[in-house]
Amino acid sequence: MRLPAKATHAQTRQHNHRLVLRTVYDFGPISRADVARSTGLTRTTVSDVVGDLLGDGMVEEVGRGPSSGGKAPILLSIVGDARHIIGLDLGEVTFAGALVNLRGEIRRVVELPVDGRNGDDALAIVYRLVDELITEADSPPLGIGVGTPGLVDTRTGTIRWAVNLDWQDLPLGGLLTERYGLPVNVANDSQAAALAEYTFGTDSRRLPNLITIKVGRGIGAGLVLNGSLFQGDGFGAGEIGHVAVVDDGAACRCGRFGCLETVASSNAIAARAGALAVELGTPLATRFGAGELALDDVIRAFEAGDPAARTAALEAARYLGQAIAALIGALNIGRIVLDGPVTAFGDDWLATIADEARRRSLGLLSRDTEIAFGRLAPNVVVLGASALLITRELGLSLAR
Repeated sequence: MRLPAKATHAQTRQHNHRLVLRTVYDFGPISRADVARSTGLTRTTVSDVVGDLLGDGMVEEVGRGPSSGGKAPILLSIVGDARHIIGLDLGEVTFAGALVNLRGEIRRVVELPVDGRNGDDALAIVYRLVDELITEADSPPLGIGVGTPGLVDTRTGTIRWAVNLDWQDLPLGGLLTERYGLPVNVANDSQAAALAEYTFGTDSRRLPNLITIKVGRGIGAGLVLNGSLFQGDGFGAGEIGHVAVVDDGAACRCGRFGCLETVASSNAIAARAGALAVELGTPLATRFGAGELALDDVIRAFEAGDPAARTAALEAARYLGQAIAALIGALNIGRIVLDGPVTAFGDDWLATIADEARRRSLGLLSRDTEIAFGRLAPNVVVLGASALLITRELGLSLAR
């Protein structure tokens, strides 16, 4: 067996840079002496690294701290806008992108309609989006973080299968790196949403585990376990949208029948509401008859008390609750949050999900499980993709 080689000087230097940068990020404003105490590095090493970071514009001196008898120490802090991340959300109706700084603050947003395009045409929209954001950036770009529907091999940035976009084995990460000369990280959009909610959306009592479920035209879950994004052995962890919940149900775009997406996604709710509206003769039937019924129509009708809209949305909520019950039993994670356009149905929809999940799972476990709305809509995927890139490229923990 070949033993690991000793770390090179360059590897040690990179490790020290990341360690100092992470310490300033997490605990700044902080003095050089306190950085040395926190990291275990010598004061000379810390001083050298800080000098490099000051020269790169990543860190700045922000005044002096309290004196313990001698000269007051100079305090250091991260410069949030020293670098910008290009975060992309390759969503269902539009592709959205943003310039995000090192603190997770969004500086610029660009959206481009997809209009049903897929394959190479959809890829061309991705290029247009990045081109525009690079033009708008007033700080050096650190890299590109991408959240996309489908199964994604995050090691290579390859989209193994994205049904709606007709992408199969698309090496998106490699294509973007080749075109722009920047580091690129690509992740499933639900997994990116989970990382964003864990990083930016929770409070100081952050639990080590979190499930985020994104509900739109597709349905997927992202899992953070022990503070790290869990993707599964084949990068498909959380693909609950293609678990069958209805025997002999409707055909799903994945090729199977009765999947959760066929009864609880935005398209499924709109179709079910339209059919019920015609059957019951509710006002929503007028829109459905014209072939114009969309999720927003159903949400407005739901809020107005339309029985077809309410029945369709709450039926879907019960199916989601059934899926969540399985997650509670399998993982026993104490916080589950929901994101995506379908969450606009609001508190009644959420309460129905929670009731069904608790009815179908072990009471002792479900009683201690919080099911809530996410806090970062509509930018949750962009922020998660950006957080993934920051952690991988700079080694930052993104602690709040």
